[in-house]
Amino acid sequence: MVAPRRLPSLASIRAFEAAARHGNFAKAAQELDTTAASVSYHVRRLEQETGVRLFMRFAQRVELTQPGALVAQEATAAFDALRASFLQAATVEETRLSLTTLPSLGTSWLTPKLGRFRAKHANIALEIELSPDAQDLAGGRFDAAIRNGHGAWPGLRALELFPSVFMPLCAPGLKEAAKALDDARRPLDVPLLGRQDWWALWYRARGRADVPASSHLGPLLSAEYLDIAAAVAGQGIAIGSPILFRTEIDAGRLIPAHDMVIDTGRTFWFTYPVAREQSRKIRAFRDWLADEAARDREAARVFLRKVKTVGATP
Repeated sequence: MVAPRRLPSLASIRAFEAAARHGNFAKAAQELDTTAASVSYHVRRLEQETGVRLFMRFAQRVELTQPGALVAQEATAAFDALRASFLQAATVEETRLSLTTLPSLGTSWLTPKLGRFRAKHANIALEIELSPDAQDLAGGRFDAAIRNGHGAWPGLRALELFPSVFMPLCAPGLKEAAKALDDARRPLDVPLLGRQDWWALWYRARGRADVPASSHLGPLLSAEYLDIAAAVAGQGIAIGSPILFRTEIDAGRLIPAHDMVIDTGRTFWFTYPVAREQSRKIRAFRDWLADEAARDREAARVFLRKVKTVGATP
């Protein structure tokens, strides 16, 4: 069995194809961002590897031989097909955006808005994964993320969306029971829903040391939107974001159980790799998201005016 011949150096083929197309080593060198001497070297190497004379060399010009013209035709067709493939791949890449975001934000705030993005950018399909943990944006699985933190992540651009704020929220039917939050002498007759450390910060912001005991807390649920769902069902008083859950407030399903709003100094950010900042799909989603966040910051100004900043949560 005859072993297949090794393909000549791709660099040499590329140099030959450019030289053949331009009919000039210097112009080929400009295209390839190299020198005419380098192009000449690679062409000679190709001739040596194949045993075929590809160019006739004159003092001020080169001219393809008949075999060279045949090879040049095939090489140009192959590189044209390769260029077209990369262009097609880039086009496909720009039609699908993969995003990772936090469960409560993705469920309660982002998902209900996606129809407006679709109406403006019907050519971009969205893939959204919910994760409580920050996912790596360098591996290529995700194009961008919405994260909560302080916005300083190496290698990433970060667009500020809105602050991470919390306040007690409850169903209208629990309005009377919620008054116990304002009067330390009154016992709580309903459970507190949500993270105990958030409640501890809220109580501390009010100057109270009597952080609610675990016995006052309702069931431990895995995400803020689940606490809010329990609060809407009248199962207790939840601590949650009046920005993320403004729809429930506007619809009357929830009311502020107390006026105190706390800010831990953390913020929601739209983040993406610095290397991808020229991506059309990322720019489109970033600009749309910035408009949505600005609209919600304005709508929540009645709550943001009451914010009291406390120490950051972990």
